[in-house]
Amino acid sequence: MLRRPLIAFDAYICARFQRFRMWADISREFADSPSQSRVVRFLLENGFGINEEGRIVCNGIEIPATHIGRAIETDRRVVDATARRILENRELREVFLRMRAAPDLSLVAEALGLSVITLYPKDAHQKGIVGAAVQVLVDHDLSIRQIFVTDPYLAEEPKLVMIVDEPRVPASVYERLRALPQVKQLVI
Repeated sequence: MLRRPLIAFDAYICARFQRFRMWADISREFADSPSQSRVVRFLLENGFGINEEGRIVCNGIEIPATHIGRAIETDRRVVDATARRILENRELREVFLRMRAAPDLSLVAEALGLSVITLYPKDAHQKGIVGAAVQVLVDHDLSIRQIFVTDPYLAEEPKLVMIVDEPRVPASVYERLRALPQVKQLVI
């Protein structure tokens, strides 16, 4: 049987399938325990990982299970059991052992002399949203200090947050962003 070489499109399809499969696997793995499912979702939403000892960590710093439990209104034993269960699953183990949290400058942007632009898309699964928004900023010669997108599989209202190196952003930037076909709402 002749096998053709892997091409970029194949790699793209494979990566998309893997991502969908991962979320399906997580949902399936914790379908029997809504409380553990909440713990996993909380960990993912916050970029928290798990170390080899089964402790919740944020960039290597341990966070007591009681604190996680209090934050999501569940018992610390549920948090500990979830961490052990994650470590027992080869694929989830690899994800959570490598998980890292990144700083979010949006809450301190004003104090740093930066501006925050938040874009809510009509369809977060649509391609080209980030590229179109960044192009508007580039066309206006604005430097991006930070950019992040909330995961459409985890966030009820996925969004694109762009933090720019200017205390004031020209009105024409907002007009062009609002005019993008992918944009449902723009918050400045």
